[in-house]
Amino acid sequence: MIEIEKRLLGMVAMLAGIILTGTLGYHFIERWPLFDSLYMTIITLTTVGYGETHPLSTAGRAFTLGLLVFGVSTIAYGLSNFTAFIVEGEFSELLRRRRMNAKLNELSDHYIICGGGASAQPIIDELRKTGHNFVVIEKDPERIRHLRDAGVLVLEDDVTEDSVLETAGIQRAKGLFSTLHDDRDNIFVTLTARELNPKLRIVAREQGVARQSKLKRSGADAVVNPGFIGGLRMTSEMIRPAAVGFLDAMIRDKNSTVRFEEIQVPEQCSLNGQAIQKLNKPEGDAALVLAVRARDSERFEINPHQTRKLQGGDVLVVLGSLDHLEELRKTLRAN
Repeated sequence: MIEIEKRLLGMVAMLAGIILTGTLGYHFIERWPLFDSLYMTIITLTTVGYGETHPLSTAGRAFTLGLLVFGVSTIAYGLSNFTAFIVEGEFSELLRRRRMNAKLNELSDHYIICGGGASAQPIIDELRKTGHNFVVIEKDPERIRHLRDAGVLVLEDDVTEDSVLETAGIQRAKGLFSTLHDDRDNIFVTLTARELNPKLRIVAREQGVARQSKLKRSGADAVVNPGFIGGLRMTSEMIRPAAVGFLDAMIRDKNSTVRFEEIQVPEQCSLNGQAIQKLNKPEGDAALVLAVRARDSERFEINPHQTRKLQGGDVLVVLGSLDHLEELRKTLRAN
């Protein structure tokens, strides 16, 4: 985009330079007022044939000849470049990038997906289905075309460049997925992202083996190995097919919006000190609290007792529709 802008500015600068040269030329050669000099320059360059503004001296006529030859040639060159600029689609590309940058500047609490390959597609589908804002950073033209055709916001660039993550709004982002094929790239992106936003949650892909510790040291909060997860999935399909079928139906069904979610109890909440049963509705039409993790604890209380008191900082693991989950968030946010 910078190169395109340079070309546009170059064409504008050439036109402005010719007009300025003509105006100053007539002003100093013929001693005309600046407006008359500008008028004479414009009618000369546009070859409208209105006639001389004032009688010209020999020097003035010689200057006019030079202005016609060089000025008109320059304008013709600029117009041909601008026409090619429009026809070749570069102008529309510039406008598209400006619209994209405007959308990126509006993003907040969003997710950044580094890489648009096969590993990123399930992430994209889930984030779209659950209504989260996100941007994908990808440099492969074919993948970019596919993602844009699907209506995904894509930043076309090399994610290993610091400025690219900043353009994607990493300081305002909620989380980052590093799904690049090369573990070294994932480590580099994780390091850079952690440096740019220490509070960011980062989930990185581990393609090889024994790289988890390096990714963790680089700043990743979680590391996922697709091969390992695939093996677990195959085992689960064999020994617990019903449970796997339930999860698949919940996640893959296009008409289903039921999800597992974690929701943190705010510090200032009217339900602090109240029993979990306060979250239930008499008709049972609400999200189901499956587990609770207390503040500063790594242990989950599975199926907590209904008399268990809620405290600020508790993390609730709940199951429910997107509407029920949002209703629970609003209930906990209410003071």
